[in-house]
Amino acid sequence: MHRLIVSAILFSFFTILILSDASSIGVNYGRVADNLPSAVKVVKLLKLQGVDRVKLYDTDPAVLRALSGSGIKVTVDLPNEQLYLAAKKRSFAESWVEKNVVVYHPRTEIEAIAVGNEVFVDSHNTTKYLVPAMRNIHEALVKHNLERFIKVSSPIALTALGSSYPSSSGSFRPELVEPVFKPMLNFIRETASYLMVNVYPFFAYESNADVISLDYALFRENPGSVDPGNGLRYFNLFDAQIDAVFAALSALKYDDVRVVVSETGWPSKGDSDEVGASPQNAAAFNGNLVRKILTNGGTPLRPNANLTVYLFALFNENHKVGPTSERNFGLFYPDMKKVYDVPFTLAGMKAASPAGRGPVAGGVSKRSGGGKSAWCVANPHAQEEKLQKGLDYACGEGGADCRPIQMGATCYDPNTLVAHASFAFNSYYQKKGRASGSCYFDGAAYVVSQQPSEYSMKFLVMVPVSFPQNTEEE
Repeated sequence: MHRLIVSAILFSFFTILILSDASSIGVNYGRVADNLPSAVKVVKLLKLQGVDRVKLYDTDPAVLRALSGSGIKVTVDLPNEQLYLAAKKRSFAESWVEKNVVVYHPRTEIEAIAVGNEVFVDSHNTTKYLVPAMRNIHEALVKHNLERFIKVSSPIALTALGSSYPSSSGSFRPELVEPVFKPMLNFIRETASYLMVNVYPFFAYESNADVISLDYALFRENPGSVDPGNGLRYFNLFDAQIDAVFAALSALKYDDVRVVVSETGWPSKGDSDEVGASPQNAAAFNGNLVRKILTNGGTPLRPNANLTVYLFALFNENHKVGPTSERNFGLFYPDMKKVYDVPFTLAGMKAASPAGRGPVAGGVSKRSGGGKSAWCVANPHAQEEKLQKGLDYACGEGGADCRPIQMGATCYDPNTLVAHASFAFNSYYQKKGRASGSCYFDGAAYVVSQQPSEYSMKFLVMVPVSFPQNTEEE
């Protein structure tokens, strides 16, 4: 009797632990190349960079052995080509789990199995096998008492949505709802798993550069766009796309299903018609995305979502087919040198811009104190507690001149936390001579190298006067 009670408590504990993970950054380790370093060297690189989550596209033994004892959490993949067998033969699913998971766990900390990848756009027509394969893989985990530790999901592309703009209209493709999405979401709910989503603002921007602002796509300062359906203001395309997924889940009454961003990224190089592909823009997107996720992993619609996001990809992969961008999403070259500098952790962020070096909100790499012009502004996505704590420090112990934002003073309006925090942060930053580390405030602030376009006064309180219509199709 006592043993049953203890088992129930442990199950509840592990379930809560999995569901309550804080926001985190992982990386996709693709290997469609012939010039990559050994898996042992790659694991050393990941640990050096502070990466504690990695997603694979297979179950290569050399990679799984190299990750053994590393402390890095791992997501492995059952390829689309094996969905049929995994769905039709429980014995195949059991053998696959034993061969590719059981023999490595727990020394290799496998935390999830991605059953297929973007199955709905797979040319092998494997969609109807997806959910049965997921269930058989899960049952194989149950057989080995691993279901508490290893979750089963399947990454979907944003094209699985029939509508994604505006975000409030988000819905899954009608022909997929009854045969696939409802059964899959029921399975995810039953097993306390999560929905994996691949999201690429780059592709939306590239296809609609005439109507989507680059600043909006790169998390840089912009006036934002109001969703007419939910009244929320969006300051970046990534949030808008993720909230379209949340809206689609809500429309089917699955508000409780968590979302993990299994892929996102920006290429550092592309063909002449691939607008926006450059190392500067890739640094800005990934750097600002990491800052957003680690300081406030929610979205306007789900502020407490605590997203886990996997950047795509670890390396440039020279055998990937398609346009030039496909071979240039890597954060590192095959020789393990950085394509550009992006921190993966809060400590790394503090050592980089906005605290000092690395990609700033404008996507350039320079010291925050360098150059003739730099301003410190509040991060509109930061949690209110962090903004208030930073504001209190700047105006108190920090010695910023906050008299103009007191009630009745010249800069009191607009009376918003973000506006007042921007004023206080910038006052403190300028007082400190724009010194490295003086525009951080626990991730609630960042440096901009161009003067914000609109203000309520001649200091630096960002107050957009007009908001352009945003007609992009995401």
